[in-house]
Amino acid sequence: MHHNAPSPGDPSWWLTEALQNEGNPTPAPSLEGEERADVVIVGGGFTGLWTALAIKDKEPDQDVVLIEAKICGAGASGKNGGKVHGYWASLPGLSETLGPDAAIEVAKLGTKAQDGIRAFATTSGRDVWWREAGNVRVSTTAAQDSKINHHIRVVEQLGVTDTAQALSSEEVASYCNSPSFRKGMYLSEGANVQPARLARALRKAAIERGVRIYEHTPMLGVDTGAPNRVRTKGGWIEARDVVLATNTALASESWVKPYVTVFSSYALMSEPAERELADMGWTGDEGMADMRMFVHYFRKTADNRVLMGSGSGPISYNGSSTSPLLTKDQASGARAVAGLRRLLPGLSSVGVSKVWGGGIDISSDRLPFFRTRPGTRIHYAAGYSGHGVNPTYIGGQCLAALVLNSTDEWANSPFCRREVPKLPPEPFRTVGGRLVRRSIMGCEAAEDRGEKPRLLYRVGAAIPKTFGLRIGTR
Repeated sequence: MHHNAPSPGDPSWWLTEALQNEGNPTPAPSLEGEERADVVIVGGGFTGLWTALAIKDKEPDQDVVLIEAKICGAGASGKNGGKVHGYWASLPGLSETLGPDAAIEVAKLGTKAQDGIRAFATTSGRDVWWREAGNVRVSTTAAQDSKINHHIRVVEQLGVTDTAQALSSEEVASYCNSPSFRKGMYLSEGANVQPARLARALRKAAIERGVRIYEHTPMLGVDTGAPNRVRTKGGWIEARDVVLATNTALASESWVKPYVTVFSSYALMSEPAERELADMGWTGDEGMADMRMFVHYFRKTADNRVLMGSGSGPISYNGSSTSPLLTKDQASGARAVAGLRRLLPGLSSVGVSKVWGGGIDISSDRLPFFRTRPGTRIHYAAGYSGHGVNPTYIGGQCLAALVLNSTDEWANSPFCRREVPKLPPEPFRTVGGRLVRRSIMGCEAAEDRGEKPRLLYRVGAAIPKTFGLRIGTR
């Protein structure tokens, strides 16, 4: 019995739940008049808030102001799947792109970030639904089996076998029993969180540390100088350092555009399904995902709902972060629902309570980068690439290091120092990207049916590899 799923729309289920839990708080005031600060942070999501807290940890007397266009948690931070894990899951791709040493360095920093987020999330008085039990990746086709085999080979070659272990189909079924699952692997680093509750807890912590927050205060522009000036509708702020933590909104800026493209991901939240989950044997707190390129990611919530997301949403033209394709695409919402019904048939009678979508800025090598614009004190974060909550903590540490001129392990890491390859210019990027996306979806759909993909789709899906790009490679 299939319920019609609701159309994609804002806000996400997470944000609604988090605000209700908070007792529908009054937003912070919007900025009126002129302010001065040492640092102004633009963007009140995970990146901006972690940055504010990291600056206060290192130099408590820094005067920090944060502005947010809507309310803290209204953007990607309150929309994502709430899966928290670093880069051990990405090891094969990273070691190809960066080489094995840098790949291990990146993954170890991801583990540090995991420790930092855990410490914050489990502080008493913060209920952000932190549940830590690792991650299970499953294959649903023969092509995905070979990806798992490749991953296990890479961890053996690199001598980090404790990060991933192969699972037989019986072992996969012991975590969650579905006729769609073939084999899998268990990744020891992995947790789930209620992302909007986490964003709101970060907001509260920042305010308690003396960060001045203005909500409903979009930035109109920034004038570089000493000091810089961030302009808003109601006034402006002068500050020595500016941090731009606006996620996809940066993708259309000339200094970010060559390195990122804006995809989208759609997710749904089911109605509560305690009995059905028990019948499937999915009683643990592991996060789960398949091995597609446009991955299905799924997880349970503290109230026994299931979130199912599909990273297969449309690509916006020219890095637009405001295109309706990113939030209102019916077909992508329907793919998330189809994913739920196909991957977890035991939930086929469970209704869908909400569907939503959002943009993802994907960098050319699938790793975020944190930089200072040459000749300025303007710092920015870009290219998170759909890796969830963990990298935003890394972003906070890296941006705080850039603001405070520290040369610590974050500032010296590949996140801040590596050369990011350029993507082709527009219109080739979007036209090519859409062709590749359609080809990959065609390949993956054929594999799901147990058929060999059409030649046209195989050729299209191979375009990025032909040009030496990591983005959109299967």
